[in-house]
Amino acid sequence: MAHSEIEARKAVLRRSLLLNRIAPLPSVNRRIVTTLTTLIYRSQARNVACVWPLPGEVDLRPLCRALWRLGRQICLPETPPRGQPLRFRRWYPGVSLRKGLFGTVYPAAPLCRPDLILVPVVGFDRCGGRLGYGGGYYDRTLARYRDLPAIGYAQASQEVTAVPAGRHDQPLSCLATEREVLHFPS
Repeated sequence: MAHSEIEARKAVLRRSLLLNRIAPLPSVNRRIVTTLTTLIYRSQARNVACVWPLPGEVDLRPLCRALWRLGRQICLPETPPRGQPLRFRRWYPGVSLRKGLFGTVYPAAPLCRPDLILVPVVGFDRCGGRLGYGGGYYDRTLARYRDLPAIGYAQASQEVTAVPAGRHDQPLSCLATEREVLHFPS
């Protein structure tokens, strides 16, 4: 399948998923955060790349606070100009946040290198296919950090039969929902 056809199929699927997305209930959010906490704790990662939520996304702020209390360092992404990978900045309670591109926020703090990257997804399939917002930021970032675990997270309702995949799409190590953890071969 041609690159333009894959991108067109992704755009249609993305639009549909975002149009029908419902913000997670607090109980669903807690289950996802609890699962992610367990996965991170088992991984022994010290510097964890998290994300401040956009509207409708799973809220990882409770996870950030819990990990920080456990002595882990939190890295939040700063979205650079299009075509570049994300940069991560150290977060801690009380740090000043700046407005970034596309409604994101990032800490006014030094850069940091994560040991593990949490990846929000718009949609996913059981083969490890991941659909993002379409800017390619996480694909470029995961390509830069190929040696690091990349854990996707979403609500179970975001599962689709198949996500169209192109040659630049980067795989996840696993994906957590409120119902299960899916592990993908590397």
